[in-house]
Amino acid sequence: MNDMIMGVVDRAVQDAMEMRQKGMPQNKILAGLVAAAENLAGGGAVSSILLLDKDGLLRNGASPQLPHDYLNAIDGLKPHPSVGTCAAAAATGSMVVTLDFMADDKWAELRHLPTALGFTGAWSMPIKDAEGKVLGTFGTYFRTKREPSPAEITAIKLLAETAARIVCRGY
Repeated sequence: MNDMIMGVVDRAVQDAMEMRQKGMPQNKILAGLVAAAENLAGGGAVSSILLLDKDGLLRNGASPQLPHDYLNAIDGLKPHPSVGTCAAAAATGSMVVTLDFMADDKWAELRHLPTALGFTGAWSMPIKDAEGKVLGTFGTYFRTKREPSPAEITAIKLLAETAARIVCRGY
């Protein structure tokens, strides 16, 4: 993996673990991981962590750059393989890439939300515990159509694994 990318990821993971040891609130720690993902993605990208609640619905875990109206509109989404990017990643347990919201049927009911903010596409990595159970998603929205590079996929996997450790505390 690119040295610059690995440096950003290593620093974010180290910071998250130190914050956890100090007893910092989970949302603050996750926000640091989100900031690292945004830094890696560049170009006005915005990242978000959604977590599954006890009822299996997606709730905001850390999305400091997304407006409250957007977060309220997606609050409580049920994971489903045919809905959006994060809901699909949570349902399938696999990374989901949406190059173009306007051309993807998974976004038929929701595409007005990200496009109103100037986003064109997104990708989402599931956050899983040590047994492979999905805990949530680590999504990134983009203003241009692009696929993640292999280095970006590796980086987001590492950040998602760190998010799982924070959410599970003992993992």
